[in-house]
Amino acid sequence: MTPTTPIDPSDLLDPQIRAGLMIPFEHLGPDNVDEIRAAIGGLALPPSPTRTDHLVPGDPPVPLRVHRPPDLDGPLPCLYSMHGGGYVIGSHTLDGFMLDDLCPRLGMVGVTVDYRLAPETPYPGPLEDCYLGLQWTYDHADELGIDPSRIGVTGLSAGGGLAAALALLARDRGGPPIAFQLLDCPMLDDRQATWSSRRDGLPVWSRRSNEFGWRSYLGALYGTDDVPSTAAPARATDLSGLPPAFVSVGSIDGFLDEDVDYALRLNRAGIPCELHVYPGAPHGYQIAVAAPIVVQSRRDLEGWLRRQCEP
Repeated sequence: MTPTTPIDPSDLLDPQIRAGLMIPFEHLGPDNVDEIRAAIGGLALPPSPTRTDHLVPGDPPVPLRVHRPPDLDGPLPCLYSMHGGGYVIGSHTLDGFMLDDLCPRLGMVGVTVDYRLAPETPYPGPLEDCYLGLQWTYDHADELGIDPSRIGVTGLSAGGGLAAALALLARDRGGPPIAFQLLDCPMLDDRQATWSSRRDGLPVWSRRSNEFGWRSYLGALYGTDDVPSTAAPARATDLSGLPPAFVSVGSIDGFLDEDVDYALRLNRAGIPCELHVYPGAPHGYQIAVAAPIVVQSRRDLEGWLRRQCEP
């Protein structure tokens, strides 16, 4: 059942998250995507000896960045990360802030992949970039100081969608074994038919932005029944054989219903999945770093991740 009286999602926004939100656009679309890409491109980390850049051979080559904590002997677990941005904005440098913090504290190697963006490169191009980078990471585990049996995938928003899709693709291809999947408010369902995805007034990531992202990523497939599960993982009918998962989402995120449903179906398929729904949190709530509910979400995520990294 859905509420009989519409409630403005902004009225449910956690006050301390509201105070920390800094979103420079109401909607993302063709008129402002280039401007937003340029603004995000300016968010760069200063050089560090703990990071190395690599170019994976391919057509085209795929840039990767490896974050390795100093003074730790390998082989270490690895977190292979795909950035967010609705499939249309962002770059692998965005995940550097997270990995520079997590890798030394959890004793792991971080790898970020700079997949191509839509609409210039629609599905399956971005996912194939991620797969190529994952295969290279697995093949070069020894020289990177990585334990190939403890490589997990992660992503936020579209990155979470790519992480879920990568787990499906690796399973179906018999590709590199993935030890775990950490899906942070993942973008999973192109159909936008759920109650939460159809709400008006969603903070940060609106219905219009979501439609633009999916139209851009799917191209001619958008709006058809021909969308494969490796493009929109919510469409997967067989979730068996996937790695253990962590799924988190805010209660006023348009992705709420699809993320909760995916977590429940993973568990029904016999895949251990930990699910967290954070009250009063919109999409991208992680940016309000000082809000207590955001601090709690980081604690939950890191606790689960620490357990996955154990030998």
